[in-house]
Amino acid sequence: MQVRERFNVYLPKEVNIMFLEERQELIVRMVERDGKVKVKELSAKFKVTEDCIRKDLGSLERQGRLKRTYGGAVKLTQSVHMIEVSRHRHMDVDAKRRIAQAAVSLIQDKDMVFLDISTSNLALAELLMKSDRDLTVVTNMVDVLGVLARNPRIDLIFAGGQINRGRDGFWGGMTQEFIKRLKPDIAFVGAVGVDVKANSVSTYDIDDGLNKAAIIAHSKRAYVVAEARKLSTDGNYDFTSLDALAGLITDTEPSPDIRAAAAELGVDIVLP
Repeated sequence: MQVRERFNVYLPKEVNIMFLEERQELIVRMVERDGKVKVKELSAKFKVTEDCIRKDLGSLERQGRLKRTYGGAVKLTQSVHMIEVSRHRHMDVDAKRRIAQAAVSLIQDKDMVFLDISTSNLALAELLMKSDRDLTVVTNMVDVLGVLARNPRIDLIFAGGQINRGRDGFWGGMTQEFIKRLKPDIAFVGAVGVDVKANSVSTYDIDDGLNKAAIIAHSKRAYVVAEARKLSTDGNYDFTSLDALAGLITDTEPSPDIRAAAAELGVDIVLP
């Protein structure tokens, strides 16, 4: 079996007499190399109970060496919200274009559209700028404002407040109060992680999460836009459950287990 062969790269022959510290160190090395591990596979390989593995993962998470997820753990990654937009707007460019193409097909003429702070939404703004639709677009992202200001057929509304220069947008109490007065027909919000099996959508910044939650609550339809890689990452702050959204827009077909979990939640997965 391929998984067994991969794990044997690291494991000594007598896994059943391995000390706890050794087992945990090997788990960290597996996560560092493969990006993620699963409780069931670790339990079988180390010949210990799944509960024992969960305790290992909990201990390692408290040490800041990995991030627990539903059914396993993943490698700690740098908070994408801590990276300036000017740097990460050039990441996953093709994926973001595909997401934007799927999103634009959901927008109807005369809609009020909310574009949250998200580089996928920046790609969507580029498409809308070239369209001939009559729309009202609301955004709290500075670069989206700059793009759409070039299209005279779009009525543009900016949700101001406290600026976060690194994130290229506004958030905080003033922004949220403004959002609560709106009733957008459709909204697109970004995310750090989408855990379909745990029914959670997360980010790192609490103020960002509060903004997103307000947008979702006051929009008639709200979609999360997330590259496929974000279906296996996680943030620190859950700002909504997935089944509170109209759907998830991503760039490639997810795995069968994620597709099944989404169907069970009644969540529509929208692809290009």
